[in-house]
Amino acid sequence: MSQFLSLLRKNFVAFLVFSLIVPMNSLSAQNEHEKAEEPFNASEVILHHVMDDHVWHLWDHGGTIYLPVIVYSSERGLDVFSSRNFYDDHHNIVEYNGYKLDHNHIYFADSGKSVLDLSITKNVAMLLINAVLLLVIFLAVAKGYEKNKGKAPSGIQSFFEPIILFVRDEIVKPNIGHHYERFLPYMLTLFFFILFGNLLGLLPGAANLTGNIAVTLTLAVLTFLITNFNGNKAYWGHIFWTPGVPLPLRLIILPVEIVGIFTKPISLTIRLFVAITAGHIVLLSLICLAFIFKSVLVGAGSTVMVLFISLIELLVAGIQAYVFVLFSSLYIGMAMAEDEHH
Repeated sequence: MSQFLSLLRKNFVAFLVFSLIVPMNSLSAQNEHEKAEEPFNASEVILHHVMDDHVWHLWDHGGTIYLPVIVYSSERGLDVFSSRNFYDDHHNIVEYNGYKLDHNHIYFADSGKSVLDLSITKNVAMLLINAVLLLVIFLAVAKGYEKNKGKAPSGIQSFFEPIILFVRDEIVKPNIGHHYERFLPYMLTLFFFILFGNLLGLLPGAANLTGNIAVTLTLAVLTFLITNFNGNKAYWGHIFWTPGVPLPLRLIILPVEIVGIFTKPISLTIRLFVAITAGHIVLLSLICLAFIFKSVLVGAGSTVMVLFISLIELLVAGIQAYVFVLFSSLYIGMAMAEDEHH
């Protein structure tokens, strides 16, 4: 018995020494490995997720979708190939067929001349997904209206009908007036396109569609064109010959009014772009804190904050769609206001 206890004590001491030495050696090896690795670059990670790209990276080890590259130039005509050709086995950017990819722009490798890039990028792919989703859902809603004519709505129709009525009765009709029916299809499309784009952008790995200034600018330009093409005589007369104003003041007011025509679409563009992009940057910054500090405590705290901010972003997704349609309706209503009065 005494021999057994003596052997146990010796083994326990050996086990204790082993348990202390091995983790210290492992920690030392881990520190050496971390020193050999590049430091975590939070800004690079955030910009990679916020900006557009020719590849769609969902997760590591096989989670990358290589999108089609479509380029045109007068020298070589139209070229179509996979963006996979721009990356080697270690995911380093390489030249392909005389083209090079630099900061998501494609150039000729020899001359550095840019080409016309018509590629299906990450945001374009998300745009197509958004459009298909809208078509599928609202074709089903339209079919529900036909099926339940004179009856209570059911299924997907019952979910979207209150939202459609809200946009019609609380946003479009009060701001445009009795001509609102002409613009209601556009306003509903605008509202649900922005709403779906905002919500899809919050999904893990999704593209930042409505946080792309090209998308928000296009929507704003459509509103700008509809507003000014439907502007009546009183609308243009107020801009170029403001009534009831002395002639010297008209010379000052005229450039202000002309600038005001273009500040409306600019405000629509910037408001949506900044609100959505800022929300994504805040969420990604909080997630990156765990990798910067390499602390479980910081990771737990950032997770709670990310959950809280995500709930706010869900609210912002609806608010931004509401605000964009509200101001679009208001601008169109202002352009037609005097006509309605008469």
